Amino acid sequence: MVGIVDYGVGNLFSLRSSLAVLGAETLVSGDGDALAAADRLILPGVGAFGDAAAALREKGLDEVLRRLAGQGKPLLGICLGMQMLFDYSEEYGRHEGLGLIPGHVAPLAPDLPPEKNLKVPHIGWNGLHRRNPVHPLLAGVNEGDCVYFVHSFHAVDCAESVIATAEYGPEVTAAVARGNVMGTQFHPEKSGAVGLGILRNFCEGKGGAV
Repeated sequence: MVGIVDYGVGNLFSLRSSLAVLGAETLVSGDGDALAAADRLILPGVGAFGDAAAALREKGLDEVLRRLAGQGKPLLGICLGMQMLFDYSEEYGRHEGLGLIPGHVAPLAPDLPPEKNLKVPHIGWNGLHRRNPVHPLLAGVNEGDCVYFVHSFHAVDCAESVIATAEYGPEVTAAVARGNVMGTQFHPEKSGAVGLGILRNFCEGKGGAV
């Protein structure tokens, strides 16, 4: 069973619908005991980092996620959920993250070459550049396969955990993994067959211990 962390931040419908297409049993919950009973967890998220981190803390889910991840339960963060896996974010001040993957989250705009006139937020489809060897979470994903991004901040100082990048001016962190903790900056649930394949890999236990 896949537990989807419900903390009042994020559109859970698309994610749950995608998992249903895969035949995965899901539980949407903000209760720590219920999430602990799931085989694996997904942390979604949209909006501001500070608000999301505060919502997790208010429900006590930050400590629940740290504990369960520390016990080896597979955890996948998506978009803002991925960003919250890091130590902290610089989004409108400094906000502490879950500290499950070394690194932090910084504004995207200062790293974009001005001559290319790239827009922020970065919204759209971009090809993935996989790191070798290819991480099991990305099994079946071909070099250059496109996935859907919506973000204004990106993960930095996390090179040892990066398993894929995407080019948007510079190379930006697209996916990360550290043991049983994984994350995608893009939205696999909005990325067609490629995204469904990544979610299937996660549900089947690829890339993290059960």
